[in-house]
Amino acid sequence: MSGFESLVPYLKRDGDSDQPIIIVDSREASCASKIVKGLREKGAIIQIRYLEKGDYIISDECAFERKTVQDFVYTLTRRYLFDQLFLLKEAYPKPFILIEGYFPIIYKFSRVNPSSVWGAMFTLAKHGINMIHTTNYKETIDFLYTSARQEQIVEKRVPAVHPVKKMETLAEAQIFFLSSLPNIGREKAISLLESFDTPFNALANLERWAREIHGLGPKIVKKVREVLHTPYSEAGGR
Repeated sequence: MSGFESLVPYLKRDGDSDQPIIIVDSREASCASKIVKGLREKGAIIQIRYLEKGDYIISDECAFERKTVQDFVYTLTRRYLFDQLFLLKEAYPKPFILIEGYFPIIYKFSRVNPSSVWGAMFTLAKHGINMIHTTNYKETIDFLYTSARQEQIVEKRVPAVHPVKKMETLAEAQIFFLSSLPNIGREKAISLLESFDTPFNALANLERWAREIHGLGPKIVKKVREVLHTPYSEAGGR
């Protein structure tokens, strides 16, 4: 329990010159300039870099993906979120998603069932994705700054950018191929391969997906069928 027995080491003291380094993705820095500015005003040393995954890196172990509540819900409807975070988990031992905003607003979204949001959060937590909630950008600034100080000043860790794991095996290439189809993603791609053994067999048995694979209903099958059978010219290609 060393380092966790008291909050005193984590509090900034007058005259304390130690300041953390926070690595910020260049795209995040452009759209969240208030957060970057606030971190600098607190004294944090900001390094802006292009990051393959993650928005903020505070140590060699901890990286954050930041989403507003609206962005969080949007990425759920597009199936991007799980792929983003599972790749982040492959690169960092302690991945976080930081959700910023007023959560009860999810009950005002007409196209999203709130239970889907809670279910997604449970799934992420179950798979080891840590979740942090802040109500506004000022709380986000305070949280990131305090966390970075804890990791670097107290725990003596150094921020480091880890490369996202590439497709090193044939199995990863197969998963990537199927997961790129509409509304499939990594988890469903694995389920398809476990049921049909190869990507070819999975595609050849497309009509069985809705009956045999949990979470793959007729609407998803229809979208995949359109991708597979629509001629390139009709789909908008040159």
